Amino acid sequence: MGKPTGFMEYARREDAVRDPAQRVQDWEEFHLPLPAELREQQGARCMNCGVPYCQSGMIWEGKTFGCPLHNLIPEWNDMIMAGNRGHALSRLLKANNFPEFTGRVCPAPCEQACICGMYGDAITIRDNELCIIESCYADKTMQRRRPPQWSGKKVAVIGSGPAGLAAADQLNHRGHSVTVIEREEQPGGLLTYGIPNMKLPKSVVRRRVELMTDEGVSFVTGVDASVPKTAQRMLAEYDAVVLCCGAEEPRPLGVDTEGVSGVFYGTEFLKAAVERHQFGKEPAIPSAAGKNVVIVGTGDTASDCVATALREGCASVVQLVRRKESDYLDARGALPSDYAHDEALAVLGKDPRRFGVQVKELVKDKKGTLTGVVTTDGDTLPCDILIAATGFAGCRADVCRAFGVDMDRTVRTGEGSYRTNVEKVFAAGDMRRGQSLVVWAIAEGRSAAAEVDEYLIGYTNLVRSI
Repeated sequence: MGKPTGFMEYARREDAVRDPAQRVQDWEEFHLPLPAELREQQGARCMNCGVPYCQSGMIWEGKTFGCPLHNLIPEWNDMIMAGNRGHALSRLLKANNFPEFTGRVCPAPCEQACICGMYGDAITIRDNELCIIESCYADKTMQRRRPPQWSGKKVAVIGSGPAGLAAADQLNHRGHSVTVIEREEQPGGLLTYGIPNMKLPKSVVRRRVELMTDEGVSFVTGVDASVPKTAQRMLAEYDAVVLCCGAEEPRPLGVDTEGVSGVFYGTEFLKAAVERHQFGKEPAIPSAAGKNVVIVGTGDTASDCVATALREGCASVVQLVRRKESDYLDARGALPSDYAHDEALAVLGKDPRRFGVQVKELVKDKKGTLTGVVTTDGDTLPCDILIAATGFAGCRADVCRAFGVDMDRTVRTGEGSYRTNVEKVFAAGDMRRGQSLVVWAIAEGRSAAAEVDEYLIGYTNLVRSI
């Protein structure tokens, strides 16, 4: 603890953001980094608690507290204060493979567990983390780390989202030959197709994939592992297979959508926007330009859909939230707003959220084209595009069938284990755990890698996150 009085001397300063009315005109990142002096002050605010709950990563009464990666937060906060970004990076990478991802999209359960936040404002842990990794990329401190020797073992990781990338990164650094198999044209999974560019630039994902490639990981895209022959070939060619295909089975909207065009799931809509605006493709799902958009659901996906619809130039956007507004008020009785809600207020002049309301039925024309929705409070809203951001029910069954692994909603593994019922097949991330956060997916990938490593060579020096 370099400055014992830092938390009393310095106020919390989050990264600045671009003006909402201006940033909706483009797809560029909207957070702006603090100057070095102010960042060092934010590091100095850390109390270096005797029991740092920020890095505890515990589950209590069904709720998670602290970082599931057990990030060495007080250590690298101290190094930020001292201006030693290189040492801060070494401590950060001990527990987190991809701080450039979590520093942008994680909801920061570490800050919710911060002791300083109990009586004031929590430390800006997420912003501090992002500052470390980005400054070290900028000054070339972040370098490739190739294994000193190879084990001769081959591992296939199916899926290149955060869990798959974490498992691949860990196993590669242990000297195993890792091939990441991705169904889409671009690697990154959820990081590429499920999170819009203004929150997580695709250049950041591509930079990490290129670094991992330089370190020895192979990426193969456009291969669907749910095809039985493909799955059987992987089982024959590799010493271990790790399934990290996510939880892609969406929860149903709850109304009859048969024969109605214009109804999509949140991740479908976000993927189409990424393909259109970042990769120059024209997907089947239409743009929101000039359309009336209604989004059902809450959480990150719903907010990202609001922000995406605004950037595409929608005529209107309404977000229907099932629970009443009072359920979302903070300790001061105020209603928190996400970045997308601030943008809607700036562009359309009002908060897009309507609380305690859901869709009761759909209105369509003679051709089956969606024209409106009737809500449970009797209102009829104009609607050309209806987006169900209602979460996910579990993983896809076709991949499980292809590899012969048991599943219910997710892949079944032994208690405290990542091994499936099929020899040499493991599972991690949302595919095993169910819908969760990027940081939990990374923790799952790291922990699965430790079990795979021990399976391959009889022991491991990898540390499980969970």
